[in-house]
Amino acid sequence: MSIIRSYIIPLLIVLIFGVALLAVSSRIFLPDDMVSPAPIEDSIESNNQPITN
Repeated sequence: MSIIRSYIIPLLIVLIFGVALLAVSSRIFLPDDMVSPAPIEDSIESNNQPITN
């Protein structure tokens, strides 16, 4: 049990941090139109339209 607490759990924490850091820093290499956040106006307008059957 002490091996898990001493080696495995810290290694998992470092690996998860590394994956998160890689995911966040990879946004630098994305095209310009994908770097900006998603627009929310379009989704709000599409939700307000009446449903016709």
